[in-house]
This record gives sequence, structure tokens and C-alpha cells, in this order.
Amino acid sequence: MREQRLAAAWARELAAVAARIGAFVPRPESRARLGRFLQITVAGEVRRNGWQLAEAAAEATPQGMQRLVASAAWDVDAVRDDLRAYVGHALGTTAGVLIVDETGFLKKGTKSAGVQRQYSGTAGRIENCQIGVFLAYATRRGHAFVDRELYVPESWIADRPRCREAGIPETVRFRTKPQLAQAMLARALAGGLTPTWVVGDEVYGNDRALRRWLETAQQAFVLAIRSDERLWVWQQGTPGQAKVSRVADALPAAAWHRRSAGAGSKGPRLYDWALVPLARVGADGHHALLVRRHLVSGERAYYVVFTPRRVPLETLVHVAGRRWAVEQGFETSKQEVGLDEYEVRTYAAWYRFMTLTLYAHAFLAAIRARQRPRKKGHRPAPRASS
Repeated sequence: MREQRLAAAWARELAAVAARIGAFVPRPESRARLGRFLQITVAGEVRRNGWQLAEAAAEATPQGMQRLVASAAWDVDAVRDDLRAYVGHALGTTAGVLIVDETGFLKKGTKSAGVQRQYSGTAGRIENCQIGVFLAYATRRGHAFVDRELYVPESWIADRPRCREAGIPETVRFRTKPQLAQAMLARALAGGLTPTWVVGDEVYGNDRALRRWLETAQQAFVLAIRSDERLWVWQQGTPGQAKVSRVADALPAAAWHRRSAGAGSKGPRLYDWALVPLARVGADGHHALLVRRHLVSGERAYYVVFTPRRVPLETLVHVAGRRWAVEQGFETSKQEVGLDEYEVRTYAAWYRFMTLTLYAHAFLAAIRARQRPRKKGHRPAPRASS
């Protein structure tokens, strides 16, 4: 009986999601096919390529499913914005964290938009791949993706005939991964999400323009940076720039505090942490360097911190540990809804497939959030905003 109720709840929620997206799909046959696409995608029983999607949907040829992703009339940007609203409603807005990160999609050939030999964190080496930059939203109720951008390398932008063949519009100019991240963050903030924090790895933390933009918006962040990043610190009462690794070298034993960054698969993720105020004369807010040290190897990681007002070390440690959610999100979205199983090559089709697939992943996150009991007396982590 319980399984029947759960199945009925799934069906109702999936129908509601299909109706939400269907509002941006003008043709009835495309709306019907969209519903079948979502059902098959979340079921996870076949690969999400044209032929297998068509067979699962009892369609004689793959053309219909391929057309839905590649060229059928529907507003992909409107669906993206509705995805963000859906995730915010499903997961809540209390103590939310926006996480930016990228993942690679291994590809053969040279025709897929933006593909080239480049470093893929997914593979851990340089491979022929596409890189997507993604924005995830996490609360204590769960996490899901709210936006996506395809990274198009400079070599592509310089080759306009190649761009035209892959459907990359003339208006698309080269943007770095941090610039893509900023565009998605700007959409999220303008679209109603009110994150307490923004987090990301060194690709984004080392981009000073992104950090300045977040500071101007008074948006708190904990962004990882490389060991050779130079920050303004106090040196014998005088501000000066220094590599963060050198700053950490000079810290006394009393500066380190053992704290957990959250629960891991083998228990609490314990590290030693140190917090060093930065010298930002005349700047609004609180600026700091956060250093994490491994208990056994001594290996260190570094984070640059901005908050409109000072917050305790425990809060910053907790926030730094939240980035794991995006890694889990990539893993589950690829396993559960086939984020990496697409066969499209054009620029527009990549965005279409990603948007529909991320919505399917958000549906599963919403189902999990509803099944997770709310904790009585729960207090969210202290906010960084004033």
C-alpha cells in the first residue's frame, strides 16, 4: 500500500513538472512527447539516446525525440528560469548555498559545439571533451542544479565557419568559466534566489573580477584559491601582499583549530583550520583567508572569504564543506537521468538537452525532499548578511 501511494505521488509530481514545462511548449504533440521524455528519463531503464528513447516511448523512429531536443518550438530560457523557481520552492530558501563548478563530457570527433582536447576533471586528464559550467543550489533539504552554460574555447570563437556549422550564434563571444559563472549567479540572484553563501573551487576563487562582483553585491562567499594566490595581509601592522602558502607557513600552533567540515562516508570530516583576517583598508565587510590542513599528510587547502559581517570559524568551516553537494549532484545526474548520455552536436541542442535533463534531476531531488522528515527545532546556520 505504501509503495502504491509513493508511486501515485511520483506520478502526480511528474505530471505537474510536465505541465510546468509544457506551458512553454506551444505544439500539443511536442508537449505530449516531452511528458514521455521525462517519464523515460527519470525511470533510468534505458540510455537517453534517440533510438532507445523512441523505443521506450513506443515510437517507430527516433526522429521525434531527436526533434524535441534539437529543433522543436519551445522556450529553453523560460524553462531554465522555471527550473530555478521549482528548485527554490522544492528545497526552500533558508540558509541556501549556490555552488558553481564544471564537469567534462567525453566526446569523439571535432563537430560537437565547443569540443576540443582540454582538461576534464571527470577524467582527471586532458581529453577530447566538452566542458559545461553548472550552478547548483543546496539547502538542508537537498540539492539540485538551477543553471548551465557551455564553455566555448577561444579557438572555436576565432573560427566562425566552424561555429556556424555547430550552430553557435555570431553573438556568442568568448567567456571564461568564471564569467559564465557570474552570468548564472546574476540570473539566480535576479530571479529570486537569496543564497546565504556562494562557494566554488580554485577556477572561480582565483578570479578576482568574480570576487569583486560578489563583494559589490554584498554576497557572502567562501571560494577556494590556489596556494600561490597573493592576498593583502597585515605584516607587522602594515598591509602587504603575500602568497597564501607563505601566510599559512607563518601561523603559530595556537592559530589552528580542529573542526568537522560535515559528515563523510567514514564519519566526520575532521581537519585543522585557521582563519586569518585580510588587510582590505576602506573595504566594506569582513575579508579573511581560511586555511584547511589535513590531519595526517599536512596537505593544505586555501579559501578566500567575504562576509558583510564577521561570522565564527565554525560557520565558515561548515560552508566550505558544502561544496561536496555539487560533486554528488554530477554523479547522481549522470547515473539517474543520463546527463552525459546525449548525442546532440549543436550549441542550441546542448542547452535544450541539459535543461530538460536538469529538470528531471530536480524532480528527483524534490521527491527526496518531500520524503525527508523535517527536523523539529532545527536552526539554520548563521547568516552572513546583515
